[in-house]
Amino acid sequence: MVRKDVLKYSEAFKAQVVSEIEDGKLTSCNDAALRYGIRGSTTVCRWVRKYGRNHLIGKVVRVETVGERDELKRLKQRVRELETLVADQSLDLAVERTYVKLACRKAGIQDIETFKKKAPGTAPARR
Repeated sequence: MVRKDVLKYSEAFKAQVVSEIEDGKLTSCNDAALRYGIRGSTTVCRWVRKYGRNHLIGKVVRVETVGERDELKRLKQRVRELETLVADQSLDLAVERTYVKLACRKAGIQDIETFKKKAPGTAPARR
């Protein structure tokens, strides 16, 4: 049986490494492990969780009240409703444009843009 040497780090050393991470002297747990030759991929991160002032390093934290969370849900629902409304309106507009083109073609109107600009109640000029 092969015995691995177990390294024990002092509390002061652990605190120093964690302090350097929190102060920005080291950019990450992996950076600290490489600099000090610490084995184990999660050793330094465990130290940060245990000894650190800021247990949130590398995490995204959202602080919100219940009211803000409810407001966010309401706004997301409103966005979905408006997206549906815009899609419906776009479809209605496409149908209307197609109908106008077909009606103009059937009526013998060549210039549809001029026809659309005519005032209501006036007969378009035929060509």
